[in-house]
Amino acid sequence: MEAAQSREPVALKEWAVTVKALQEGQLMLVMRKGGIIEETRDFQLVSKGFYLMPAFEHQKEHLLKEEYQGQIQGTMQGWTPDMPTIKLGSYAEAVEDIEITDQETLDRIRNYHIWTDAFAEERLKWKRAKPLHLLLLRVYRLEEPVELPMQPAYNGCKSWVKLDEGMPQSVMTPVLSDDEFAKKIKEIKQSLIGSDISGGA
Repeated sequence: MEAAQSREPVALKEWAVTVKALQEGQLMLVMRKGGIIEETRDFQLVSKGFYLMPAFEHQKEHLLKEEYQGQIQGTMQGWTPDMPTIKLGSYAEAVEDIEITDQETLDRIRNYHIWTDAFAEERLKWKRAKPLHLLLLRVYRLEEPVELPMQPAYNGCKSWVKLDEGMPQSVMTPVLSDDEFAKKIKEIKQSLIGSDISGGA
C-alpha cells in the first residue's frame, strides 16, 4: 500500500526517539508549536503527507515518560554533527490537525504520547498566544529507507524541510492495520470529547 505524497516532498523533523516510536506503532501523534527558527513564526501544516526526519540534537531522557527512557542512546548510534547523509525510513499522513489551547484538553491525551506531563505542558505554554497543534498521524514504514546527502537546510530547530523533487519512490506499509488505526483514532478522539478544541486535517 502506498501513501499519497505531495508534489513537493517535505519532511517533518522530530526527535529520533519520537520517529522510532511512530515507526514501531507505539505512538500515533505529535504535538507542535513550531521551531525556534520557523519561517512562519508558528506551526503550519504545510502538507498532509510528509516524510519523518529524525532529529538527534536536543533529545533529553528526563523529558520522556519512564517507560520510554533509555532509548535515546540507541538512536544516536552512527550519528555525528557532520554526518554526510541522513536516512528516512518512514512517511506519515496527517489525518487530523487539532488545536489545543488549554491544560485540561492536554491532560486528556496524556496516555497517548511518550512525553512527561511537564514537557507537554511546556510545549503548550511556549508562545502562549498560539495553539498547540496535535497531529494524528497514519504512519507508513518504507520498505527501502531513503538515504539523502546531508544539506545545511536540514539543520536547525524548525519543523519542516524541503526535499529534492526527485525523491525515489518506495513501497510503504502501514505501521498499524486499518482496524488498529481506526480503534486508536476513536480512542483519542473520544478522550477529547467535551474539550474546547478545533480541528480538521
